[in-house]
Amino acid sequence: MPHFILAIDQGTTSTRSIVFDAQAQTVAHAQEEFPQHFPASGWVEHEPDDLWATTLATARAAMAHAGLEARDIAGIGITNQRETTLVWDRATGEAVGRAIVWQDRRTAPACARLRQEGHEARVTERTGLLIDPYFSATKIAWILDNVPGARARAERGELAFGTVDGYLLWRLTGGAVHAIDATNASRTLLFDIHRGVWDRDLLALFRVPESLLPEVRDCAGEFGETLPEWFGAPIPIRGVAGDQQAAMVGQACFRPGMIKSTYGTGCFALVNTGPEAIASRNRLLTTIAYQLGGERTYALEGSIFVAGAVVQWLRDGLGLIGHAAETGPLAAEADPEQDLYLVPAFVGLGAPHWNPDVRGALFGLTRNSGPAEFARAALESVCYQTVDLLEAMRADWCAEAGTVLRVDGGMVASDWTMQRLCDLLDAPVDRPRILETTALGAAYLAGLSAGLYPEPERFADLWRLERRFRVGMSAPTRDAKLAGWRRAVKGLLASVD
Repeated sequence: MPHFILAIDQGTTSTRSIVFDAQAQTVAHAQEEFPQHFPASGWVEHEPDDLWATTLATARAAMAHAGLEARDIAGIGITNQRETTLVWDRATGEAVGRAIVWQDRRTAPACARLRQEGHEARVTERTGLLIDPYFSATKIAWILDNVPGARARAERGELAFGTVDGYLLWRLTGGAVHAIDATNASRTLLFDIHRGVWDRDLLALFRVPESLLPEVRDCAGEFGETLPEWFGAPIPIRGVAGDQQAAMVGQACFRPGMIKSTYGTGCFALVNTGPEAIASRNRLLTTIAYQLGGERTYALEGSIFVAGAVVQWLRDGLGLIGHAAETGPLAAEADPEQDLYLVPAFVGLGAPHWNPDVRGALFGLTRNSGPAEFARAALESVCYQTVDLLEAMRADWCAEAGTVLRVDGGMVASDWTMQRLCDLLDAPVDRPRILETTALGAAYLAGLSAGLYPEPERFADLWRLERRFRVGMSAPTRDAKLAGWRRAVKGLLASVD
């Protein structure tokens, strides 16, 4: 029996492939960045061929680094940037245009019109989501309406829609499989998360032809085989989940009340609510955490659009740092007497505000504000937004939710940031030994299907703590800093009223 799993983690700015062994330990990895395209204000696009090329190249490189061949791989697990939307030709596999990325805001006017017409309550009841450009439905409609001939071709059944997982499945299997897992389906605004089906009323509302849609499957199961030419022989694809749900699995958050927060380009916090889909009263999202054996487990989710992206802004936009790792030490040098607040609404604000029209702002600038104060404000902005999410989760579902926060993603390597997060949350923060928990979650789902990994309860026993951050900030200091943040957000929101 093959004893390795290949996890493909296709993200917003790069693609990673990681090989895990039978003990779910990392054996080898490869990573490639690819460009984002910004053709207009608020627009974010990817070239589909970049997603595919980096997927194939990193998968091959990781296997080569591990000294493995196709026969050694028990299965492939795929995790992906969610909501990012592609439409392609069923006959040729050629995309009709660039992928519209989850961050893209071009459909904000269409979403506003649907809300004004009174559709949001019905949409939220069925999908757990809000009507927002973030999700896939209005992106699909935009492509069909703006690519010449696309809507007519879609009506004739010539085109296929997919989030990135579905696009990669199509390419890996040579068009044999057009599928999506339940977690990615739950992010489209077209999927009834309670009945587990595409909703025809919503398809009509968003003007999406049913013929475009993929088959919805469990997160762990058979998703076809790769073409022999990609890796020298076919490899079964056995697990798929959207990146945030995959991270939840990788963090072993299988019990209701467990919460994880992933800090990548954006930040996404999910609390497991078990078999019950909780309707949020605080503008959080209700989503499918994972689906195994046809049984759905749900989560409440808070989405922050800009987390690690704010560090990229310091580096690439302002030129204040040369490498992301410099940000924490620089923030530690900031003047404690300066209260500088950055609200990084570069593409609007996510939960719990959901305002696509606001843009970023700095509050509290003085003549003495410099690189150190900017760095501290940038890192703290991610921490403040996380506080907002956890407060909403506790109000929605359980006061004890997130008593301990499990964290992962690139930003959590910064001790300064994690300590500040812990202090502002007034709760312990646990950093695991394996930080690539998104890829680990995809690997686990594939390994579970392959019979290589145990059931969730036993897999949870393999989770290992690297460091627990404990609260060190005084209550008055915390309260003052949080009050300043809330004033800044209120001021920004008032600017677009």
